[in-house]
Amino acid sequence: VQLVESGGGLVQPGGSLRLSCAASGFTFSTYIMSWYRQAPGKERERVATISSAGTSTTYVDSVKGRFTISRDNAKNTVYLQMNSLKPEDTGVYYCNGRGFTTDYWGQGTQVTVSS
Repeated sequence: VQLVESGGGLVQPGGSLRLSCAASGFTFSTYIMSWYRQAPGKERERVATISSAGTSTTYVDSVKGRFTISRDNAKNTVYLQMNSLKPEDTGVYYCNGRGFTTDYWGQGTQVTVSS
């Protein structure tokens, strides 16, 4: 089982990034997928979640209207489009896959929002 995140980096405030998470080793289309983030000295928080079919999404209040989670079950990939980035969005972003009895995590990708 693997979840491999990519797309992180350094961006100026107001900029955009698109994170990707490529999954393998499990039946991706049956898993609820989420993006979490962890800022230095803070607990990990769930940023966005998408249902297995991609028909339902939820977001933490701080990113509503700026971030969009999506998935392509044919490519076993989940995305996080991040617009209007703020310094407080800085952190390590993790991909998570949750099934009935299993919970998978990626290794994380660093996002830094700074001028």
